Amino acid sequence: MENSQLNWIANFIWGIADDVLRDLYVRGKYRDVILPMTVLRRFNPLLEPTKQAVLARKASLDKAGIVYQDQALRQAAGQAFYNTSKFTLRDLKARAGQQQLKADFEAYLDGFSPNLQDILDNFDFRNQIPRLSKADALGTLIEKLLSPDINLSPNPVLNGDGSVKHPGLDNHAMGTIFEELVRRFNEENNEEAGEHWTPRDSVKLMARLVFMPAADEIKSGAYLIYDGACGTGGMLTVAEETLRELARERGKEVTTHLYGQEINAETYAICKADLLLKGEGDAADNIVGGPEYSTLANDAFPSREFDFMLSNPPYGKSWKSDLERMGGKSGIKDPRFVIEHNGDPGYSLITRSSDGQMLFLANMLSKMKRGTKHGSRIAEVHNGSSLFTGDAGQGESNIRRWIIENDWLEAIVALPLNMFYNTGIATYIWVLTNRKPAHRAGKVQLIDATQWFKPLRKNLGKKNCELSDEDIRRICDTFLEFKESGQSKIFPNAAFGYWKVTVERPLRLTGVDQNRAYSPKEIKALKESAGRSESAPPVIRKIHKKGTAADSLRGLFATIIEGRTAVVEY
Repeated sequence: MENSQLNWIANFIWGIADDVLRDLYVRGKYRDVILPMTVLRRFNPLLEPTKQAVLARKASLDKAGIVYQDQALRQAAGQAFYNTSKFTLRDLKARAGQQQLKADFEAYLDGFSPNLQDILDNFDFRNQIPRLSKADALGTLIEKLLSPDINLSPNPVLNGDGSVKHPGLDNHAMGTIFEELVRRFNEENNEEAGEHWTPRDSVKLMARLVFMPAADEIKSGAYLIYDGACGTGGMLTVAEETLRELARERGKEVTTHLYGQEINAETYAICKADLLLKGEGDAADNIVGGPEYSTLANDAFPSREFDFMLSNPPYGKSWKSDLERMGGKSGIKDPRFVIEHNGDPGYSLITRSSDGQMLFLANMLSKMKRGTKHGSRIAEVHNGSSLFTGDAGQGESNIRRWIIENDWLEAIVALPLNMFYNTGIATYIWVLTNRKPAHRAGKVQLIDATQWFKPLRKNLGKKNCELSDEDIRRICDTFLEFKESGQSKIFPNAAFGYWKVTVERPLRLTGVDQNRAYSPKEIKALKESAGRSESAPPVIRKIHKKGTAADSLRGLFATIIEGRTAVVEY
C-alpha cells in the first residue's frame, strides 16, 4: 500500500481522537485509548462471521464440563483467538445508555481469549473505560472507528460487484500506521518519538542481505528467525515472507518459526496482536515482552539458537537500569557478555552504560548455530558510533575485535540519510555470518549506498527518502558480486585492528639532582618552577633497595647513583 494511503488512514484515526478525546485527554495521552481501540477494530471483522459458532461451541463445552476449551474455541473461530462474549463491536455501537454500554463493553473485553487478554493488559486499557464512560465518549468512539470509510482488517473490503473497495492492511502497513500515530502523540507532548522504527524498504534490504547469499542452499524444512528488539513485528514478518518467497522460487517448502523480544508494552502488544491476526498463534506465543522483559537483562531465549536474525536495536539509549539489575559492571556473569576469547576467560563485551546497541549484537552472536553446516546469518542496524566508539580494551572495541578475529563480519552498508522514521542520523547495516564463503574469508566489504534512494513525495516523520526496488537490487548485486568499485571497497580483516600502546617518557627538568629521589610534593613544585628540557636529567621518584631487578616493562630502570648501580622509578 502506498505511503499516501497509510498517511490518510493515520490522519483519519487522529481525527477521531481529536474529535472524541480532546476535552478528556491531553493530546499526548490519546494513545492510551486510540492504540488499543484500533487493535480491537482490527480484530472485529475477523471474529464477526464465526461469532455464533463460537457461542455454540462454548455452550457445548460448558455443558460437557470441559475446562480446557482454548483449542476448541480457536477452531470454532477459525482464528488463533476468539471472543466468547455475546457482543461484537457493531452490537455495542447501538447501546443507548452509558452505564449499559460500559457494562457490555467490559463484558466484551472479558470475553477475549487469554492471548488477547495479555495484549489488553499491556495496553492497560481497562483503566481508561470509566473515564470514557463518564464523559459519554465510549459510544461515539466505537461508532466513529466502525466507519465504512476505512478498513483496518488484513482482508480487503469488497464492493457489491466483487471489486476491491478498501485493500487489506498487512502487518507492516498496520505497523506504519501505529508508528505514525505514536510519533504524533509524542510530538504533542514534546517527547522523543521512542525507538527508531525500521521502515519497510530498509527491512526488505536487510532481509535480502541475510537470505540471498544462502538462497541456493535453502532446503525444505523448518527455520528459526529471531529479532531481539522486535517492536511491532514488521521485521520478523518481512523476513518470513522473503524466506518463503526464495524457497518457492527454488521449489522448496519451508516452515518458519518466529521469535522476538520487546520491552515496550505497547509495541509488544501490537506485535502479538498482528501475529494473531495472521493466524500464527504459535508465533505469537514466541513473542515475549513488557517492561520486565529487557533483552539485555532478561533474555527470554537463553538456550535457543537461530538460523536467521535481524534487528534494529535502540541506539544512544542508556542501559544503566539493566546494568544495575545484572549486578553492575564488575558483577555481570552473563555468558553473552563475558566470554572466553583469545585465551582470556573473562573477556568483557560490556559497553558504556550510555549506549547498549552493540550488546544487542553480542546477544545475537551468542545465538548463532555453531553445530550446523550453514550456521547463522545476521543483519543489524547501527548508527555510526558502533564503528568507532570505545577505546582499545573497552567493551565496544572488544566486540569489534571479537567479531573481526572470528571472521564473522561480511559487510557494512552505509544507508542514505533521513531513511528512518524518527531520526536523520547516519545509519549502517552490519551483515554477519559464522559460515563465510571461501571468497570472503578474511575480508570485509564496505558499501556506500548513501546516494541510492528515491525522494518521498511527502515526509513520514523525518523520513524523506526510501529505497526503491531498483535501489535494493543494486545494493544486493554489489554485495553479492563482491568486487571493488566506486561504491564498494574490500579490506583485509587486519585493516580494522589496532593496538593502543601508552609510551611513558621520564619527566626531565633543569636543575634537578640526579642522585636523589623526589617526593610527590617536591615534584609538583618542580613542575611549576623548573624548565623542561630533553637534555636535562630525568626526575627520580623512587630508589629501590639493593637486589631489586631492573624490569623496564614494569617501569624499573637501572642507573648510576653516586658511582653505584641502582634500580629506580622515574
